[in-house]
Amino acid sequence: MTIFWVFVYLIIVAFLGYLGYRHTKGASDYLVAGRKVHPFIMALSYGATFISTSAIVGFGGAAGVFGMGLLYLTFLNIFVGILIAFIVFGKRTRRMGYHLDSHTFPELLGRRFQSPFIQKFAGIVIFLFMPLYTAVVLIGAAKYIEQQFAIEYVTALIFFTLIVAVYVIMGGLKGVMYTDAFQGSIMAIGMLSLIIFTYYNLGGIIKSHVDLTALTPPPPLAAKGHMGWTSMPALGSDFWWTLVSTIIMGVGIGVLAQPQLVVRFMTVKSNRELNRAVAIGGIFILLMTGVAFTSGALSNVWFTKNEKGIKYCEISGAILEICPGKKIVKIDEKNIEKFKPQYKDIKPGDEIDLHKDVPHKETTKGSLSIVAAGGVVENIIPQFVKQSMPHWFSILFMLTLLAAAMSTLSSQFHAMGTAIGRDFYMQIIKDKKAAEERSVFINKMGIGVTILVSVVLAYFLPVIYSKGEAIIARGTSIFFGLCAGTFLPAYISALYLKRITKAGVVAGMLSGFTVAFFWLVFVLEKEAMAIGLCQALFGKPTLLSSPWTMIDPMFISFPTSLIVTLVVSLFTQKLSENHIKHCFQGIGK
Repeated sequence: MTIFWVFVYLIIVAFLGYLGYRHTKGASDYLVAGRKVHPFIMALSYGATFISTSAIVGFGGAAGVFGMGLLYLTFLNIFVGILIAFIVFGKRTRRMGYHLDSHTFPELLGRRFQSPFIQKFAGIVIFLFMPLYTAVVLIGAAKYIEQQFAIEYVTALIFFTLIVAVYVIMGGLKGVMYTDAFQGSIMAIGMLSLIIFTYYNLGGIIKSHVDLTALTPPPPLAAKGHMGWTSMPALGSDFWWTLVSTIIMGVGIGVLAQPQLVVRFMTVKSNRELNRAVAIGGIFILLMTGVAFTSGALSNVWFTKNEKGIKYCEISGAILEICPGKKIVKIDEKNIEKFKPQYKDIKPGDEIDLHKDVPHKETTKGSLSIVAAGGVVENIIPQFVKQSMPHWFSILFMLTLLAAAMSTLSSQFHAMGTAIGRDFYMQIIKDKKAAEERSVFINKMGIGVTILVSVVLAYFLPVIYSKGEAIIARGTSIFFGLCAGTFLPAYISALYLKRITKAGVVAGMLSGFTVAFFWLVFVLEKEAMAIGLCQALFGKPTLLSSPWTMIDPMFISFPTSLIVTLVVSLFTQKLSENHIKHCFQGIGK
């Protein structure tokens, strides 16, 4: 039965991709879907591109650890990602993109400021760093397919990528948006069903939330600032900084400068279509993120009632998990200093036998989601669905995740391919006329290259990051934050600030990117440790200490880029008045 419905789903996707291929006549169709897309299709495509397995599996799993605090991200997704994005940014983007004949986000910035460098730089940044975001979406989908069909992760990864690659390369943005609308409809049905069954299984809305509030965080989580699943973490704690700066703000603000989303505004024929799309997009995002985050947090209630408890003990001031079925604890590197006064030769990984009159205090806590998922954040939602939902819903949810991943991946592949094809390669070759004639072919080749890069990253990232690191949520947040620091000040300037100069934007983009990259490599703890460059150069994992090691790069790079853009523009030559008038022609109408 499962195979049958997957086959039906793939047949429909293939047909819609074929329609996109048939209706694609030139570069405008391939890159911006002919600028005549229906608002319903545009809104669902935008939402389905925005929401992927990152939101459902990655961030839903993160809600299983952090709790309902992630709903602040839902608010930002709707208020910033839909309302402000469509009304404040979308209308001007559509109008300006039309007058400048722009087909991509980098091309819009480059033509607005009359700078081929800006277009090429933006294109290469997207090409180099969007594969990280793409890879974590691939990871989420491949992990779920791996569990659902009991196949190897690598097999699931390659099979899934090939399916998406075919209809993106052949159908262009029209094929992508047709399939997005279909996939978005499946996602809406699947997520609505998920929240209904979640509340039904837990005894209703009120009871489930009361039970969630009553749960006490186990000592390891409490030590990091966890104060319960219906409360925010302790202000200034490690958990608070990760939740607020990296997850909520990094994604909530960074969405405004996402290349694959900005181009959606250029696909409709008038501002009226954008107005009509706002309500559809807002409801869709609420169904996606609101349900995923709520269900992820509430999964703790289900697992504590349906899973065996896990034991902890306190020894020498350290909280350690007791090995299942044994009376021993393993010493980890974080707690080793607390044991050295009593055990002089102790090393990380050594065991302490609790039978030998070792003073300790045992406590038993329910098996929380993260424990039931084997310490893998991305497995929380799949395990919750698999164990608590009827079999037929597992099929629907699998199609929901496939749709979520494919809709986002198709847009990412398209954005990356056009970035390296149209925005970089076509700008550096001398024969512009010949390049324009082969534009569609060049972009298809670009998409193929970026797909290969993304697959390689999706293979290695789970190896680099250990369990419990929430790599899907973190990978998404990193790219969103990088875009906010590099592109957002330039994007705001392009749409609203006529006095901003080409030199100012170039300086702002370079400074924002440099600061964001530096922060990722040398300051942000998890990323700096994984990359290892700081350790190799300076002999320590990060250059700064907490809380700086928990703060998202966007908090530093965005204001830096904005200030540099404004200051440099004060002392450099303005663009011509005729060009400014051309750019802002009809803006506001």
